[in-house]
Amino acid sequence: MERRKLGTTDIDVTSICLGTMTWGQQNSEGDAHEQLSYAIDERGINFIDTAEMYPVPGRRETQGRTESYIGSWLKARGKREDIVLATKVVGRSGMVWTRDDEVDQTRHTRAQIDMAVENSLRRLQTDYIDLYQLHWPDRDLSAFGHHSYDDYDAQDMVPLIDILESLQRHVEAGRIRHIGLSNESAWGMMKFVALSEAHDLPRIQSNQCVYSLIARRFDYDRAEIAMRENVGLLAYSPLAMGVLTGKYDDGNAPEGSRGALFDGFMANYMKNNESWLDANRTARALGLTPTQFALKFVESRDFVTANIIGATSVEQLRENIDAHDIDWTEEMESEADRLHATYRCPMGR
Repeated sequence: MERRKLGTTDIDVTSICLGTMTWGQQNSEGDAHEQLSYAIDERGINFIDTAEMYPVPGRRETQGRTESYIGSWLKARGKREDIVLATKVVGRSGMVWTRDDEVDQTRHTRAQIDMAVENSLRRLQTDYIDLYQLHWPDRDLSAFGHHSYDDYDAQDMVPLIDILESLQRHVEAGRIRHIGLSNESAWGMMKFVALSEAHDLPRIQSNQCVYSLIARRFDYDRAEIAMRENVGLLAYSPLAMGVLTGKYDDGNAPEGSRGALFDGFMANYMKNNESWLDANRTARALGLTPTQFALKFVESRDFVTANIIGATSVEQLRENIDAHDIDWTEEMESEADRLHATYRCPMGR
């Protein structure tokens, strides 16, 4: 299992990170433990990513279950030092249940960050978090997909330096080792880096964003920052919510899939199907499975620190891990570029 440096830290993480967002909704605690044991103890993955709001879709009734499932596994297994554990604090949202309904809106204020860190540590049954990420910005910014930019009130945001200072207190106390971003813009990445350097505050080590064969907006500007500033990409949704596996190719959602379970969840992908149908046909023409083509593409990018893969069964997880074993060729690169030139990020992310 290849290992890559996490930003400017002394931490080496596997190029495959175990994603967890289905645990507590589509997967039981037993399922979660089985996947964790397989990925870490049998396949050598050392990197786990989760979030306080998981599982997805975010709901009051299920919030926090994913972290709790990880926590019970960590407690039973021990050897916490073998694991690089990442979690996330929600950004500006209406998910007030993550704050015990004590607020009208979730924000990156000091008080809310303090509450989120404390609750995540308790659920995860650990004394520290290796990588603590801002799940999406505190700014009123469209962070989850847009084709054009709409400005926001820059006065109506928690100042970025205040956010860094709030996180610094937890780093100094040993509750957090390092910090990262998620769904952050190029401007946000550079501002956080500049502020940390100017004021001797914790440095941003990563940016977790959507990235796949059909969603390559990270290439346009953030990739250069990732390379030059050592703020690598943690790529999520590399299979584009499953459409790059081929299982939706006939236009129907398989039983038990997110498309079948959550009405409207896959609507944007299903109405923009030309790109992923082409990608899946291309994979087969190259002698690959769609999963192999999609996952190896992401792992092959120089600016990617880790490819976050999720599964609802050990069988899926095995296929996803095995997909990284192939060699990436010039022909594959050429076809990936053709897809991008033809469809230009149809998912709008």
